[in-house]
Amino acid sequence: MKLSGKMIAVLILCVIHAQTWRAEAQEPPAENTVVQARIVLTVAEGKRLIAKAVAQMPEVRRAREKGTLIITKGTTNTYVAEEITGETIRHGAFVYGRVYPSKGGAQLSETEPVGEIVYVKGERRSDLPLQEAVAELQPGDVVIKGGNALDYANRTAGVYIGSATGGTTGTIMPYVVARKARLIIPISLEKQCALPVMDIQLIMRTPTESLNSIPSMFPLTGTIVTEIEAFEILSGVSAFQTGAGGIGGAEGAIHLLVRGSRNQVQEALRVAASVEGEPVFVK
Repeated sequence: MKLSGKMIAVLILCVIHAQTWRAEAQEPPAENTVVQARIVLTVAEGKRLIAKAVAQMPEVRRAREKGTLIITKGTTNTYVAEEITGETIRHGAFVYGRVYPSKGGAQLSETEPVGEIVYVKGERRSDLPLQEAVAELQPGDVVIKGGNALDYANRTAGVYIGSATGGTTGTIMPYVVARKARLIIPISLEKQCALPVMDIQLIMRTPTESLNSIPSMFPLTGTIVTEIEAFEILSGVSAFQTGAGGIGGAEGAIHLLVRGSRNQVQEALRVAASVEGEPVFVK
């Protein structure tokens, strides 16, 4: 059968339309298209973001309502305590150690200290000291402890130890390990170090003459929650650190790229906006 020029043209158009339809059918829906955005967080904004994420973690909520939840003292944990309790905590009341600039800088005002926060089966137990609370830990209970150094690649944190008995870390860790409790470590990416924490703790405990006060370091392993994990928890995006620092108040700031569906990235931007302008810890 001999095809006319007109019939050939019609067949070509049919093939083109079929290929176009097939390509359109294979395209993912617009809401599943991967998009990305850049976010810069100051140190205070990052800590508030981390705290919001920790408060929403299923294991934290479950421990608070059905088991035991312990929040130890610290700067980042001040934000965590505020997000979990819904209370405003005077800055300086929920910390032990303080690291200030060698010269200048603002300092915390003296204030009435607040003890570690303990929940047992949904009840706030202000009458339960830390030592007694950790002695009652059961598998699946949660202890929240911050750190001074972060080895992100090896998912390890480090805590300065000044007390001969190990301070808070020395109190909680034997029970956390022995009772198989969960240790959650909220710690900002600002605390990343150039060396692995396991190397740092060996260096810091070397018995060399010290010309000023040098603490030792206790390594911690558990669930690390930085700004990266915080965005994943709160919006479902994948987050990547792309830089750090800045000027005009952005010194120590964390630069992140967040990537996911349009809805996820828009939610991440909304979450970032909710912590924008968080005041510095010490004014």
